[in-house]
Amino acid sequence: MKLAIPDMISNSYFPAVAAVELGFFRREGLDVSLELIFPVDKAYAALRDGEVDFVGGSAHSALSAFPEWRGVKLLCAQGQGMYWFLVMHADFMAKRGDVSVVKGKSIGAAPWVDMGLKGLLAASGIDLNRDNIKIAPVPGAMGAGVNFGVTAAKALEDRKIDGFWANGMGAEVAVRRGVGTVVVDVRRGDGPKDCFNYTMASIATTDRLIEIDPDTAAAAVRAIVSTQDALEADHTRATEVGRKLFPPSEAELIAELIRRDLPCYGAAISLDSVTAMNQFARDIGILKGHPHYGNVVATEFATLWDR
Repeated sequence: MKLAIPDMISNSYFPAVAAVELGFFRREGLDVSLELIFPVDKAYAALRDGEVDFVGGSAHSALSAFPEWRGVKLLCAQGQGMYWFLVMHADFMAKRGDVSVVKGKSIGAAPWVDMGLKGLLAASGIDLNRDNIKIAPVPGAMGAGVNFGVTAAKALEDRKIDGFWANGMGAEVAVRRGVGTVVVDVRRGDGPKDCFNYTMASIATTDRLIEIDPDTAAAAVRAIVSTQDALEADHTRATEVGRKLFPPSEAELIAELIRRDLPCYGAAISLDSVTAMNQFARDIGILKGHPHYGNVVATEFATLWDR
């Protein structure tokens, strides 16, 4: 079986990556391999077309391939809350939480990921046209196998962009190189409160797989929960995974990033989070209807979320 993720050298989808590399899928009787498919809408298209069996990506992005949530379900969360960081070049000396620094600037963001930033800016009273803000893909980030966050940090260092909206690894690399300043980290209280539930890192599969093979879907949920438990018990196990898959510098950073993320770990997907995510999706025009919680989440596996 195949699990698609849109970014590899990252803490964002690390529970999915670690579930494969640390053998937790295998313990559940599943032979699962990772497929890097960027950007995230292409990963969900591969799920729709039967090329992969699961997607570990941003939950709202499922709507790119499954309009109105038809044909797809979220099995569980990899972590709670919107998990991208707004990082600006250090030369701007931006203050934490001051999103007005983006005015007149160019910000790098991946397709569908950029929606979270646009929603956050709108909720902060910032208008892209009025305030002359350009949000576009990071130069050089569309190539196969390229890590978005690390590529964004390099583009920031080279002054190809003024800032970026990307994962914690990209943010950490930029800060450690002295070229970036974290302005917004939604999961740690920055930005408008409602932005937290715009999306989350989730595991999704098709209604078809759930109907035909519910035992496999349940096994996937158990594998993710076991991985979260293992990383909470010993976050340094992340280094073992990083050394297999990441460049040396990023491999040595990942355990610390996972340690910071542990308070956000949890497989549960609440009614409140789905309600807020769907409202966000309607606000940005990717959802028209008002699907029920059970139309979005595979509730039959909810008892497996408890850790």
